[in-house]
This record gives sequence, structure tokens and C-alpha cells, in this order.
Amino acid sequence: MGNGMCSRKQKRIFQTLLLLTVVFGFLYGAMLYYELQGQLRKAEATALKYQQHQESLSAQLQVVYEHRSRLEKSLQKERLEHKKAKEDFLVYKLEAQETLNKGRQDSNSRYSALSVQHQMLKSQHEELKKQHADLEEDHRKQGEEFSRTFSDHKERYLQLQQEKEQEISKLKGKFNLSSGARCTCTLGG
Repeated sequence: MGNGMCSRKQKRIFQTLLLLTVVFGFLYGAMLYYELQGQLRKAEATALKYQQHQESLSAQLQVVYEHRSRLEKSLQKERLEHKKAKEDFLVYKLEAQETLNKGRQDSNSRYSALSVQHQMLKSQHEELKKQHADLEEDHRKQGEEFSRTFSDHKERYLQLQQEKEQEISKLKGKFNLSSGARCTCTLGG
């Protein structure tokens, strides 16, 4: 009779301890779940911030492309004007040669004026070519910076993902260990 009472008391104490262990295990699991949810939200917020930054860079790049396109159109227009001025100059030169006997002095002064205009157009053309080359270099640098930023973000994202997967596998391992221990205790009881 004494043994029966002890064994019932021990059984009851064991059941109470087992119940407390299960309750604490669930509480710990819930806390861990909420902590992981918080970290996941932070990671999503960071990813959103990086995505917005990437979109901002894309918008800036689009502005650069549009600016480049306008400069190319302007350069093309300047080239056409230059070509037209050159053609006009050649036509005028022929006319001046035909009218050389009538007004040599007048033709020479007009030729000088056109020559100055031609030089100005050439210098403008060279300046536009230089600006175009500078813009292409800026565009290249921005492209490299964008690539580096994207690569850094991707590397950070993969690192965070790997860390989360490791944490999840650790939690699964702990959960499996505690489940295995509970099953052993139940079988033993």
C-alpha cells in the first residue's frame, strides 16, 4: 500500500513536471516564433528600402539617358547645321570665283566672315563632342556604381537568407530533440 501511494505520487509529480515542461516549451516556441517574425519584418523592410534605392537609381539613370538623347539630337542638329554651313560656304566660294572680276575686295571680306563662322562652328562641334564623351564617362561610372550597389545588396540578401535558414534548422533540431525527449519520457512512464 505504501509503495502504491509513492508510485502514484511520483507519477503525479512526473506528470506535473512533464506538463510544465511542455507548457514552457510551447511558451519558448511562441516567443521564438514572434522574434523570428520581427526579424523577418525587419529584413523585408530592409529589402524594400534597397528596392526603393534601386528604383531611385534607375530613375536617375533614365534621366541620364534622356539627357544623353537630347545631347545626341543637339549634336546631330549641330552637325547638320555645320554641313549646311559648309555647303553654303562652298556654293558661295564658287559664286565668289565667278564674280571675282566685279568685286574682289568684297568677296574676300565675306570669305573671312564665313571662315570665322566655320571656325566657331567647328569649335562648338568639338566642345559638344567633349561634352558627349564626358557624359558617356559619367554614364559608365554610374552604371558601375549601380552594378556594385546591386551586387552588395544581393550578397547581403543571400547572407541574411543563409543566416535565417541556419536559425530555422537549429530551431527544427531543438524542436525535434525536445519532441524526442518527450516521447521517451511518455514511453518510460
